[in-house]
Amino acid sequence: MAVEHPVTVPSCDQTRIHNIGYRTYDGPRLGRSYATRSLYSQSLRGAYGLGRSVKSKVLPMLLFVVMCVPAAIMVAVAVATKAKDLPVDYTRYAIIMQAVISLYVASQAPQSVSRDLRFKTVPLYFSRPIETADYVRAKYAALASAMFILTAAPLIVLYVGALLAKLDFADQTEGFGQGLVSVALLSLLFAGIGLVIASVTPRRGFGIAAVIAVMTISYGAVSTLQAIADAQGSSSAVPWIGLFSPVTLIDGLQSAFLGANSAFPGAVGPSNGEGVVYVLAVLGLIAACYGLLMRRYKKVGL
Repeated sequence: MAVEHPVTVPSCDQTRIHNIGYRTYDGPRLGRSYATRSLYSQSLRGAYGLGRSVKSKVLPMLLFVVMCVPAAIMVAVAVATKAKDLPVDYTRYAIIMQAVISLYVASQAPQSVSRDLRFKTVPLYFSRPIETADYVRAKYAALASAMFILTAAPLIVLYVGALLAKLDFADQTEGFGQGLVSVALLSLLFAGIGLVIASVTPRRGFGIAAVIAVMTISYGAVSTLQAIADAQGSSSAVPWIGLFSPVTLIDGLQSAFLGANSAFPGAVGPSNGEGVVYVLAVLGLIAACYGLLMRRYKKVGL
């Protein structure tokens, strides 16, 4: 007796089209300028740990307090003793606190760029409307702005305290303006040097050590050579030796054109003619740092 076997009929095609809600974007395209501003804002906030963990806020906020506390103490002393002038000139404050400033740029320059290099996210930035120049400008401007805030805040404390102590308004305003120009140039120079060094390595620890080494060793070596030259009677060589350290560059520039007292040995600051060389050196270094960053990130973004 024959047994009938059921014939399996292939099922029909089970393919379905699901509407999962994708729609085209019809809103405004904000473009490069908005992306650049966003990157600048994010980097500036990150320089003080804002929007990040509590641990990331400790060091930058601590350094900010360390920068401002001596200024507040000077103001309190000036008010209490009814002094006729502040203990420290506005242009001298950043030079005195240059160790704190160097530590800040050493800690925040790698934070600004090293993580992007380590996790290879730089090409992702360039996949958007943002370009290499936008990235470099945003990072450079953010760190320079963060350093300007760090260095200008104690000057504001000194200025407000001077007015409260009823010191001469015209003299204090002139000195305050000169101090702001000085720290603005310092911020641009230090930020550029720090970013160039930090962009070489994706490891943040190496970047921190390298920036500290460049800042401290150059200043120590230049100061030592200046002291030797002054002790041997070669005081004319002191200003020229100052061209080889970021701190002494700013010191020489402000003593030549901003009425500051020089911290060079023997208080031998550069003359106006030598000061022109200092100005060209500072502006040239800032431009060179920007150019080196552009070359570096053009290679990274490939």
